[in-house]
Amino acid sequence: MPLNLLKKYNQLLDITALNEQKRTESLKGIFNRDIRKNVALSFRNKPVFPTPKENGEIAMENLFNHLTRKKIDKELRNREFDFDRSVRLHWIKYHINEQKQDNMFCFSVKEPDGIRTYIYDKDEKYVIVLEPLRNNTAYYLLTAYPLMGKDAARNKMKKKYKRRLTDVV
Repeated sequence: MPLNLLKKYNQLLDITALNEQKRTESLKGIFNRDIRKNVALSFRNKPVFPTPKENGEIAMENLFNHLTRKKIDKELRNREFDFDRSVRLHWIKYHINEQKQDNMFCFSVKEPDGIRTYIYDKDEKYVIVLEPLRNNTAYYLLTAYPLMGKDAARNKMKKKYKRRLTDVV
């Protein structure tokens, strides 16, 4: 849907009435504009790349899936379409560019599988997860999602924030 390309933060994309093919086309239009074809995408003057471990288009498809689908089975790594993630797809670039200043928390946490940098929009309960490259000259964009549920969402970010590193990595 071409009108989705005109949506701004904090509007939601209009994908409800679209069939699966049209919905995917609309979401890929946003994804291509904001991430795949955006060579200037950077966070704090460091370039942002698709998720690691794969090359080229495969990595981009993997990232698209992480941004529009949620895990339903951890063991099988199955993912299904997530309406709540998808309608906020265009928020990623806005937050990575740090266009919103109020009620935003940006912090890094040492997790079991490495350091993660979180961009958390407290008002919208929306999280973007970045992974700094080992040499700290760039980031991988791992995923982005809304926190669902009143207390669970808030507590999840509070716990991470309490464990934050001194500096954003």
